[in-house]
Amino acid sequence: MRCALVTGASRGIGRATAIALSERGEKVAVHFGADQAAAQETVSLLHGEGHVLVGGDLADPATAQRVVAEAEAGLGQIDVLVNNAGIAPGPGTDHRVDETDFAAWQQRFTRMIDVDLTAPANLTYLVARSLIAREAPGVIVNVGSRGAFRGEPDAPAYGAAKAGLHAFGQSMALALAPHGIAVASVAPGFIGTERQQPKLEGPAGDGLRAQSPFGRVGTAEEVAAAILYLTSPEAQWASGAVLDLNGASHLRT
Repeated sequence: MRCALVTGASRGIGRATAIALSERGEKVAVHFGADQAAAQETVSLLHGEGHVLVGGDLADPATAQRVVAEAEAGLGQIDVLVNNAGIAPGPGTDHRVDETDFAAWQQRFTRMIDVDLTAPANLTYLVARSLIAREAPGVIVNVGSRGAFRGEPDAPAYGAAKAGLHAFGQSMALALAPHGIAVASVAPGFIGTERQQPKLEGPAGDGLRAQSPFGRVGTAEEVAAAILYLTSPEAQWASGAVLDLNGASHLRT
């Protein structure tokens, strides 16, 4: 039985991914940053047995080490890592260059890079080294964003972090292939998670849905379905890919 660590699995894409992996028969370590109750609810929704809960701020390297160690101890091993935890743009994290003072700019930029780029890089290192030591195949999937390609003027650190995450994943795909470890990324557009419902129900909702020619936003389950494929043994040849999941709302050239 394969075992997976899914970060940021309290709700949204992380929760949907954890459920999908459990439906496939995998044991899952559900990570949460602060909302333990929501993460415990995720665990209660999983299929099968043997799942575990792990928590902490992954921006702290020591905490990242502890989370991986606790996940391995609880599951027995980690074969799949889904780097989903991150800080999204929003009123509390935005930092437009023409509206933000330098102190706020520094704080918000640094925090977003630490959580959205450095933390998944550290987790990738820790899980990859464990797989290499076991001489076991594995797979790592990073949850990036279309913001890496179209730009994020309200939260430039978010666009920079996600672009860096895509590039980091491709570097790891090259470095880890000789060890039988595949690395890929997904780049979702706007996803209608619980956190985004106020936007969708407010004045901006129609504009958000109109970004896609389908006239709607994506769902967490659609992203989870893509992650489910990329984490399957049959998807090893997709290593290095960055899969767009934005309903044709942004087309790369």
